[in-house]
Amino acid sequence: MKPKNYLNFSLAICTLFQIEMATAQNFDSYTQTIKGESFSIEMVPVNGGPFIMGASKNDASRNDDEKPQHEVIVDDFWMGKYEITWEQYDAFVYGEFDTEQFKNIKNSNNLGIDAISGATAPYVDMSFNMGKESNPAVNMTQYAAIMYCKWLTLKTGNFYRLPTEAEWEYVCKKGKTEQAPNLNDIGWYTENTSQKYEKTGLKKANSLGIHDLLGNVSEWVMDQYNPNYYKTSPTKNPWNRPTELYPRVVRGGSWKDTKDKLCCTSREPSKQKWKRRDPQIPKSDWWHTNAPFVGFRVVRPKIQPSKEEIKTYWLDAIEDYGLN
Repeated sequence: MKPKNYLNFSLAICTLFQIEMATAQNFDSYTQTIKGESFSIEMVPVNGGPFIMGASKNDASRNDDEKPQHEVIVDDFWMGKYEITWEQYDAFVYGEFDTEQFKNIKNSNNLGIDAISGATAPYVDMSFNMGKESNPAVNMTQYAAIMYCKWLTLKTGNFYRLPTEAEWEYVCKKGKTEQAPNLNDIGWYTENTSQKYEKTGLKKANSLGIHDLLGNVSEWVMDQYNPNYYKTSPTKNPWNRPTELYPRVVRGGSWKDTKDKLCCTSREPSKQKWKRRDPQIPKSDWWHTNAPFVGFRVVRPKIQPSKEEIKTYWLDAIEDYGLN
């Protein structure tokens, strides 16, 4: 069964594409402002090109799902300089109708949010004692992260989405992230944290100027997890489009991981147990109760996709009855 409602922005999408999109903008770093909001999102240009994705078959320290190595080509895009913070995420969760949209049934319905599978405040709040504001937002599902991108697209007139696995790994490798002299200089992980995430941007950026790509919180990407996808994936802009709820992919490792997970090629599948303490049936489309180590950052393609292409990125929610 599908959820009763979805975010339905069709009228807004029509209006959006009557606006001249900012695709002629110079391919430089920029700061995305959002009308009516006090925060902004810093974006870093990434010149695309070919690279070798995956880990060497001779590297015994890496898992089989990171292999084989293969050539991939990605197009130009911008990537968020930092992970999306609570301040930025809460503008979507609570601010769109000047009220708590996930707790108000009328406003939930206006956004197409199924009131049954919406947020459960006592369980969402479990992560807040780790810090909000400029700390990375966590515990959202991949669907919620995608819907944030949809909201941001409509608010700004620029198309935003999650990175694909290939784009994420390209930035990690192109930015020489793993070549930092000391992992402590660039990432938060189990050996240098107080068992919680930290404010974004406290560690050094990689050579592209992007912070916290490894560690702090793991980051949603757009792909369905398939341990064998590399064997048959396309060369140009690969994306394993999700068709099932589990598992999907997070990248980069987090504050709760050991240093071996903080690797450009490391892949982690999502799990039903991330909603273990969610009492709802079906479980929430929007929140995990047990994943305060999962967040996300956004990307924007340099070349604006067509309206039809953009629609392919707005994935439908899938009801989750997982009881394990």
